[in-house]
Amino acid sequence: MVTRQSASSAFDGRSDEPSDAIELLSVDHRNVEELFEEYESTKDEAGDDDKEQKVAAICLALTVHVSVEEEIFYPAAREALGGEDIHVLDEAEVKHASIKDLIAQLSEMNASEPLYDAKVKVLSEYVKHHVQEEEGEMFPALRDTDLDLAALGVEIASRKEELREELEAESAM
Repeated sequence: MVTRQSASSAFDGRSDEPSDAIELLSVDHRNVEELFEEYESTKDEAGDDDKEQKVAAICLALTVHVSVEEEIFYPAAREALGGEDIHVLDEAEVKHASIKDLIAQLSEMNASEPLYDAKVKVLSEYVKHHVQEEEGEMFPALRDTDLDLAALGVEIASRKEELREELEAESAM
């Protein structure tokens, strides 16, 4: 388990950056919310290519976020929480499966298909509900543990960069 003593800052003391794992993940939440809002506000006027680019950005952000949560954050959270509040982690993993399924469906679709906008809307609603549970239940519970959120933030930030580069390279092929 990572403890609070193993790192003092998640981002080498740069005050303009999130200072721990929870702040980093919360910034991701705000960024994805903005992407969904932008899509929703422009979808009726946007062409198919523009819509698909916006959805690709949403899906990339979510894929990276979900991956770091599942690979790094959730295992550390399970260990830190022990038996307490473990249901929140179980529910989060189930929601992630639904989110990943919708991402996969959208990646195979064209914006001109009948259910495209509906699937983006449902994905947005799933994400919104998931974020409310993480930020309302899981994150506060983790703040009360000895989990070193700063060190975890460093690990998450590094892995996010790796994943983003990998996924962007794959999509360029």
